[in-house]
Amino acid sequence: MVWVWIIVGFLVIGGIVALVVIGRRESSSSSGEDDLLASRLVEFSERGEVTSLEEIELSQPFRERVVVPILLSVGEISARFTPQHLIEDTELKIELAGNPIRMAAATFLASRFVIAGILGSFLTVIFIFAPASKINPYIVVPVFTVIGFFSPQLWLQSKIDRRQNEIRKAMPDALDLLTICVEAGLGFDAAMAKVSEKWDNELSLSFARAIREVQFGKLRRDALKDMADRIGIAEMTSFIAAVIQSEQLGVSMAKVLRIQSEQMRVKRRQMAEEEAHKAPVKMIIPMAFLTFPSIFIVLLAPAAFSMMENFTGKGIG
Repeated sequence: MVWVWIIVGFLVIGGIVALVVIGRRESSSSSGEDDLLASRLVEFSERGEVTSLEEIELSQPFRERVVVPILLSVGEISARFTPQHLIEDTELKIELAGNPIRMAAATFLASRFVIAGILGSFLTVIFIFAPASKINPYIVVPVFTVIGFFSPQLWLQSKIDRRQNEIRKAMPDALDLLTICVEAGLGFDAAMAKVSEKWDNELSLSFARAIREVQFGKLRRDALKDMADRIGIAEMTSFIAAVIQSEQLGVSMAKVLRIQSEQMRVKRRQMAEEEAHKAPVKMIIPMAFLTFPSIFIVLLAPAAFSMMENFTGKGIG
């Protein structure tokens, strides 16, 4: 049935949207339930109202009272049975994506099981109450359960690719500004601060985080290496390696930045040319399945109608 597939599509999209919403809500409560309750107590005390903890908890939104605790509980349970290397790999991917949903790795893994379970259970109920459907439930339910399980992972990978592409495009302009600031007499940290203030993108956010880590006492080379690991692209790794090496060898930072900026512009131009060369290949599929059939219908339909009229000896009507 067509309506079954429509419902399945809405469920998959709704599950991903719910994952994002829950993750954002969890980020606001990541400091712990005690801090949240304390803020509620302060709020009610300022109003002059006498309330209990139960009333304060009931005043919270449904997501914070029910959905997020369930997801956290499932995350704690799944973390006990999940291999450590899988949790670490998930943490790395979340960092590479810029942690868009502000969710811990165990909670993200739990959300995959939750979405898969909800999707599989809902489809099972549909097929129970629609036994006359021509669709084989023994194939559809497992397939879409697997899709529900892997859809958050695919979504996370798409966020990683999008973030890395955004950083690649922003690096040449950022390196130009770094070069100008260093040549003007600013230190490298101050130049990075200027870049983080100039733009509001993933690269500027990464620079701002590295600056905060340095201010909190981390060595600059360690903060830069961690930033390169969180971004995960070869261009940033090469840039950070050149900066660290220039500090160790005493080479002029402005000269290194100028060379890196020129290389990044050449790299960006090469990437644009590569994408331009891929365009004809990518156009083959839409042309083959959309453009050519329309042309064939327009050109061959009159001839086909004429042949049918000649063979049958009467018009189509």
